[in-house]
Amino acid sequence: MSTIAIPDTPFDITSDTPPDTASSAAVLCPQLDPGSFRVPTQQALHAVQPSTHAPRILMLYGSLRERSYSKLLTLEAARVLQGMGAEVRIFDPAGLPQPDAAPADHPRVQALRELVLWSEGMVWTSPERHGAMTGIMKSQIDWIPLSEGAVRPTQGKTLAVMQVSGGSQSFNAVNQLRVLGRWMRLLTIPNQSSVAKAYDEFTEAGRMKPSPYYDRVVDVMEELVKFTLLTRDAAPYLVDRYSERKEALARQHAQTLASM
Repeated sequence: MSTIAIPDTPFDITSDTPPDTASSAAVLCPQLDPGSFRVPTQQALHAVQPSTHAPRILMLYGSLRERSYSKLLTLEAARVLQGMGAEVRIFDPAGLPQPDAAPADHPRVQALRELVLWSEGMVWTSPERHGAMTGIMKSQIDWIPLSEGAVRPTQGKTLAVMQVSGGSQSFNAVNQLRVLGRWMRLLTIPNQSSVAKAYDEFTEAGRMKPSPYYDRVVDVMEELVKFTLLTRDAAPYLVDRYSERKEALARQHAQTLASM
């Protein structure tokens, strides 16, 4: 197998015994700020005292209909999660004001934000309407801040996305939810669920019928629990960023100079 030589490198980067990492970085990348640069390690991914409580999963759905298939799918997935030992809470979007139509201290907004802080993972389930997620779904996400002071409520938490459709199978809503998950700095799992012709997939009592769609929901919830268990204790380390450490050091330096 041939390799491509990296220019301006005074040692063989493909060697089985690489040189000291700090000096390597300084030589390879002189643009780096040495005070902010960190070398990722396997050891740092393991918590000293791993969490022992049940995974905490918050579920959001995007419809206010009396017989809402996104709500029924959420309830079915919640049962699966509980069967896997997770602690589950479901937010009812009824009464949540439109973003910017009420202050952030509105009781329903505060209830949503408190649940987000409590959670270690989330499930977002939206109907597909006019080829997109619903406004109800988007409003809930828009009320969740990227940051509150020094706290980032969603950063590093896991996310699973699902959708229901009235017609043939589509993936527009879950694809949009993935974009939002990335924007909110969530760790969105690879698997997802899209239930076509949802009106045929539930009994009159609201239970999901046995089907490949149901099996996929179980797959998605299983993967969510696994990823949550895998990442929840390492989340602060996983989302720790060089650029943000560099900015923090710059602010600290500026504050020091200003106080002199």
